[in-house]
Amino acid sequence: MFGLTDKIIGAIAGGIALLLAAALAWQTYQLSSERTAHQALKLEVSQAKEVRTTAALGAEVKTAKAEFTHAQATQENSDAFTTSQPVRDAIARADLARVERLRVGAERRAATNRAQAQANAAACGDSADQLIALDRQLVEGIGVVAALRSDLGRRDAEVVLLHGQIVADRALIADGPK
Repeated sequence: MFGLTDKIIGAIAGGIALLLAAALAWQTYQLSSERTAHQALKLEVSQAKEVRTTAALGAEVKTAKAEFTHAQATQENSDAFTTSQPVRDAIARADLARVERLRVGAERRAATNRAQAQANAAACGDSADQLIALDRQLVEGIGVVAALRSDLGRRDAEVVLLHGQIVADRALIADGPK
C-alpha cells in the first residue's frame, strides 16, 4: 500500500513541481517583459525631455535675438536723436543771436526816432511812437518765431525718436514668443 501511495505522492509532488516550475517560468517572462517595457518608457521619457529642452533652448535663443535686435534699434534711435541735438542747438543759438541783433537795431532806431521826434515833436511825435511800437512788435514777433522754431525742431526730433521706438517695439512684438 505504501508503494501506491508513494507513487501518487511522488506524482502529485512531480505535478506540483512542474506547476511551480511553469509558474516560475511565467513569472520570469512577466518580469522580463516588464523590465523591457520599463526601459522603453525610460527611453521615451528621456527623448521627450530632450525634445522639450531643445524647444526651450530654441525659444530662448529666438527671444534673445529679438531682445538684441530691439536693444540695437533702440540704441540707434537714441543715438540719432542725440546726434541731431547739436544741430538743433546751433539753430536755436543762431535764432537767438538774430533776435539780439534785431533788438539792438530796434533800440538804435528807437533812439534815432526819439531824437527825430524831439526835433520835430509836433510833426513826428505820433509817427515815432508808431515806429517804436512796430519795432517792439517786430522784435517780439521774431523772438516768438525763434522760440517756436526751436520748439518745432525739438518736437520733430522727438517725433523721429518716438517713431523709431515704435518701429523697434513693433519688431520686438512681431518677433516675440508665440
